[in-house]
Amino acid sequence: YLSLDVGEAADFSALADKVNQRPDTDAVVVYLSTAPKFFAPACEKLAAAGQNAPKVRIVLEKPLGTDLASCRKINEDVAAYFQENQIYRIDHYLGKESLQNLLALRFANVMFEPLWNNKYIESVQLTIAEQLGVEERGEFYDITGALRDMVQNHLMQMLCMTAMEVPASLDADAVRDEKVKVIKSLKPLTIESVNENVVRGQYTAAKGMNGYLQEINVPQDSFTETYVAIKAEIENDRWKGVPFYLHTGKRMAGKMAEIVLNFRPLQNHIFENSQAAPNRLVIELQPTESVRFYTQMKTPGAGNKVEIVPLATDLEKALEGRRAEAYERLLLDVINGKLALFNRRDELEAAWEYVMPILDNWASNT
Repeated sequence: YLSLDVGEAADFSALADKVNQRPDTDAVVVYLSTAPKFFAPACEKLAAAGQNAPKVRIVLEKPLGTDLASCRKINEDVAAYFQENQIYRIDHYLGKESLQNLLALRFANVMFEPLWNNKYIESVQLTIAEQLGVEERGEFYDITGALRDMVQNHLMQMLCMTAMEVPASLDADAVRDEKVKVIKSLKPLTIESVNENVVRGQYTAAKGMNGYLQEINVPQDSFTETYVAIKAEIENDRWKGVPFYLHTGKRMAGKMAEIVLNFRPLQNHIFENSQAAPNRLVIELQPTESVRFYTQMKTPGAGNKVEIVPLATDLEKALEGRRAEAYERLLLDVINGKLALFNRRDELEAAWEYVMPILDNWASNT
């Protein structure tokens, strides 16, 4: 164990001495779980101490900026000392087995991929709901909000994994190339179109719990959103005309994260109520990991009514073996030099570019 001050160059020299005591080490992992303002000085001092050699891998914890400009500045500062293939921008949602399993569900099963398009899918819903409020994190959260905290990172990753084309392989850049294409295919928002496609809100006091404005270190006149919903559109051949609804919020009815694909209803009417409830595919990421396909089956007895019946698989029970926690899986990938589950620079900046009109709209209406 070695304690150091990020502002003291001598401390980094001591760190280098520790590392150099193990010259045969294949990889050195530096995890900067710090405020973003410390990324640049830490990288500069690491480089000055010789700790930016090719075997050094730098892990950056979010938030990576508060807007597109600050994100680019962080990327430029870190890139001055480390190559892109040394930089691991971590997003723990990509460490979730259920999200990774989405690629297998789509691309390893003949029945899903032919239906995964605008001919058969009417809409897609991506949701991350949290039951807790901001608790003791009011000071941090009030300068962050739901959009920065959840949308441009976690929900954007869920969107990419749901909508991407099949990559040429599972190599890091092949996967990340397809994710970037999704983000760049999103129909750009304008400051004006934000009003039609984005909703924000704050939780209020209920059932003996504080509202957001009553939380510790939250200003009484705060407009910071604790809930946001976005109607997004992907302008490519596969998804043209299919709305993607992104939702996230605190103090919701329950804690959950899921992806829901709503299929178009069949045009025949031979069953009495078959049009009332089209098929749905639900991929649950938390609190449990499951896949549920809602089908219509005939109700027993006389008549020709149908009911929705789920064909469900609990992934935790169906697939045996130890399941690593998200951060555990990602840190093991860092150690093993696997970049596929980490944000590439162009991917992160494209996500920020998409949400900037929302931030600009809100800044002019508060």
